[in-house]
Formats: sequence, structure tokens, C-alpha cells
Amino acid sequence: MLLSRKVIATPFVICVCILGVGLIQFPQLQKLINSKQSASLETLEKEIKSENIRLNLLKKMPSFGYDNFIADLVYINFLQYFGDDEVRDKTGYSLSPEYFEVILERDPRFLEAYRSLSISTSLYAAMPERAIALSEKGLKSLSPFVPEKSYYVWRNKGIDELLFLGNAQAAQKSFTTAANWAGNFSDAESQFIANSSQKTAEFLSRNPDSKYAQIATWSMVLNNQVDEKTRKRVIREIEKLGGKVIITPEGTQKILFPPKD
Repeated sequence: MLLSRKVIATPFVICVCILGVGLIQFPQLQKLINSKQSASLETLEKEIKSENIRLNLLKKMPSFGYDNFIADLVYINFLQYFGDDEVRDKTGYSLSPEYFEVILERDPRFLEAYRSLSISTSLYAAMPERAIALSEKGLKSLSPFVPEKSYYVWRNKGIDELLFLGNAQAAQKSFTTAANWAGNFSDAESQFIANSSQKTAEFLSRNPDSKYAQIATWSMVLNNQVDEKTRKRVIREIEKLGGKVIITPEGTQKILFPPKD
């Protein structure tokens, strides 16, 4: 009798938990988005605190085998959060790493999440240490072959280490690993990543403080199919270093480098 009750209760508990995830995530975030035009800064900050509490709850609640579902749901919430420029201009991006702590804990092989992690947490939230720490933890669950193109995680980690921490030695190691992982594949994209990452690693070994290397690394971000907001931000960073981004007649982007230092 006890066993049969457990069999009946377990699916019910799972459904309640999944429903709970949706209920605690979507309404408040949607309310924040819909009220952005009239909400005061104080109101927005209260909503952000409430969202942070919900994310902390998601870090602790059991998943009953639905980790990937929860990761996908929270990632959708993150995209709403990050894409709401009006509110982010007022409150900043401090919740970015909190979203990814939930996402990558539930699904450490969620490759697209790592790409968003680097931009949102290092570039916009100004927390590169958190982004790198989350990547390092997730890398323990990755291999050169699983998931496909996992070499991008090492590459993005190297970008954060060089551009935001100025740690050329750590970045060199990350780019070298990215090159080694990408070198296992023969497709054009993987070979391009392998070659460019290896060249960057070799250049950093000789010129750890080079502005040329920093511009080349910013160009990696620019070539990562970023949104318009990020593209403009990256172009500003390249120009600060003495480089220039031009659009060719064919519509492609070209980086003009200053003389090598």
C-alpha cells in the first residue's frame, strides 16, 4: 500500500514542482517588463530583489530529473531580462551571473549559455571573476567532444581572462586548450577556431601586454554573431585601443589594427 502511494504521489510532486518553477519565474518578470515605462527606480529595484530570491530558490529546489527543462526555462527568463534595455539602463545587469548559476548547475553542457554568460556577466555586469568561475566549474563536465563545439567555452574563458582581468598567462592557457580541442575536428569552423586560438596563444606568450592582442581578442567577440548593443560596445573598446572597425562594400566587418607594439 505504501509503495503504491509513492508511485501515485511522485508524478504529482513532479508536476507541482514544474508548475511552481513557471509560476515563480514568469509572472513577476513579465510584470517588470510591462511596467518599465512607469515604474520608479525603487520599484524596479524591489522587483530585481524578488527575482533574485526566486533564482536562489531554484538553486536549491529538487529537479526530479527535469534539470534540462529548468535550465531552458531560466535561460528564456534570462533572455527577457538581458534584452530589456530600458530597465537594464536603470538597474544594471547584476542578476546575470545568478541566472547562469542556476542554468549551468542544472545543465553544464548547455553550450549557448556559456556564450551568453561571457557577454552578459563580464562585459555588462562587470563581473568577469564570476563568469570565469562558472565556466571553470562547468568545464569539469565537458570534454573535447561533448557537447559538440565545446572548445568555445575555453575560448570565451580566455577572452574574459585577457580583456577583463588582464591575465595574459591564464588566457594563453585557455586559448591553447581551445586550439587543442578544436583541432580534433576537420570542419572549417573548428579549424578556424583552432588556428586563430593557437596564434593568439603564441602571440600572448611573446607579448603578454600587447594592445594588438587585445584588439584581436575583441574581434573574436565581434565575430560571434552578437546583438547590436554588444556590437557597438565592442567597437568602442576596439577604438579605445587604437583600432578601427570598417564595413566593406560586401557588407562584412574588417578590423584595422594600429602598428604592432
